[in-house]
Amino acid sequence: MTINCKGSLIDLTIPKVMGILNITPDSFYDGGMYKNEAQILKQTEKMLVEGATFIDIGAYSSRPGADHISLEEEKSRVLPIVTLLTNKFPEILISIDTFRSEIATYCIEAGAVLINDISAGNMDSKMFNTIGKHKVPYIMMHMKGTPQTMKTLDQYDNLINEINFYFSEKIADARKNGIDDIIIDPGFGFAKNTDQNFELLKKLSLLQLNDLPILAGVSRKSMIYKTLEIEPTDALNGTTVLNTIALLNGASLLRVHDVKEAVECITLVNAIRS
Repeated sequence: MTINCKGSLIDLTIPKVMGILNITPDSFYDGGMYKNEAQILKQTEKMLVEGATFIDIGAYSSRPGADHISLEEEKSRVLPIVTLLTNKFPEILISIDTFRSEIATYCIEAGAVLINDISAGNMDSKMFNTIGKHKVPYIMMHMKGTPQTMKTLDQYDNLINEINFYFSEKIADARKNGIDDIIIDPGFGFAKNTDQNFELLKKLSLLQLNDLPILAGVSRKSMIYKTLEIEPTDALNGTTVLNTIALLNGASLLRVHDVKEAVECITLVNAIRS
């Protein structure tokens, strides 16, 4: 399970960590936390020192019911940050959390090496062609609807079967467009209620039928803080527990707000396995 990030071969047989850098004002946990270059550089350096392989930059909030923003607004938020980070950290591996092919193109040309698309091409028909053209790895997530509508679309006859079928179609389409390196993200919290999120985590290994790396993104999400009746700010311990379960059930990549603790999860799970 190796992906090629502009010449850097990343082996996902040993799980890796993707640190989240939200530059949105309204993300559910860290919205508005990083408002200037100094704060962004400090947080990025912290995540890299703690062991993040990738830094995932998001400029469009995908929390349930988030406000829609224009392409130009997303570009104005994200592009200067890609340039800032690639200049400061020349070896950085930047992932861009976007569903827009134009944003993907701008950021790849500025130095990003991976695209993380919550819609798996459903919200932009040009995305697959764009990724195939630029030959960068692609994270495709399972979601129904949009961030504005997904809370009403959590009806499934068989959750795992439907997700696997969704990915089988998307993977075939991606391959036709020349996309070589694919990571699948089952989309915890995206058109899934709390019970479905826990079912998905419990049965995560069944997604290995696709024979592709699996990303688990449960960091500080509502499945944790609502179950524990706490706030997202207090959900680090719960995140660590669920990250551990995700690793044991086949996750190859943890997308997290707290890198140090996720790296420790991987180290301990690897010690058990060895």
